[in-house]
Amino acid sequence: MSEKLVVPTAAEFIAQGKQPEVLFWVGCSGSFDDRSKKITRAFVKLLNKAGVEFAVLGAEESCTGDPAKRAGNEFLFQMQAMMNIEVLNGYEIKRIVTACPHCFNTLKNEYPELGGNYEVIHHTSFLKDLIATGRLTIEGGKFKGKKITYHDPCYLGRANEIYEAPREVIEKLDAALVEMKRSRRNGLCCGAGGAQMFKEPEEGKKDINIERTEEALDTGADIIAAACPFCNTMMSDGVKGSEKEGKVEVLDVAELIASADDL
Repeated sequence: MSEKLVVPTAAEFIAQGKQPEVLFWVGCSGSFDDRSKKITRAFVKLLNKAGVEFAVLGAEESCTGDPAKRAGNEFLFQMQAMMNIEVLNGYEIKRIVTACPHCFNTLKNEYPELGGNYEVIHHTSFLKDLIATGRLTIEGGKFKGKKITYHDPCYLGRANEIYEAPREVIEKLDAALVEMKRSRRNGLCCGAGGAQMFKEPEEGKKDINIERTEEALDTGADIIAAACPFCNTMMSDGVKGSEKEGKVEVLDVAELIASADDL
């Protein structure tokens, strides 16, 4: 029997005359994609375990506008952004945490010029801080002796210079972190960015997600760790395409930590 997750809304907090410690921005993928919902649940499980008083917007959350902007529709992006900013400012939100680097980058770097000024944190950085302050402890050795390779999401790494936080969290597990030949600033895109996630690839010799997955498989890793729902989808498809499904898992950093003691 799975444990009950507590997910209060910002409206419920305000009704009680309280402010949440942080707002969890779930994002479209984490809300609607069946695979990404597992990442959302894993992160919520960790927030509950650490005693973090967080809230979600629920039905009041709309897409940040990232795909529209990357596809060249600035007008649609601004419409979506302004609606979100109105809701966030209405609740006087100050801190936002999200498991999606696309949402993270857009909220952090593109909302301020439209009147949305918030402290925006990626979930790997938030988890690192929870562990460092002792609010979250990792027990168990489910991953003991396993090889894990970490794929750097473009909007987390190159766009926002966050390379170490995810690795520091992974290193808390009893596993061996092995790097791909192209990693950190030199990491290869999974192929989903720039709204490419929502279209078929152009003709070429090889799909970019296959190229990237092959680099991950070359490390001999048992697990490919991701920190982005888009990357997770592309790498999972790459594993299927390489006929390694069932042998190599693709897991978000939050899923790794949440299941570390599920022996």
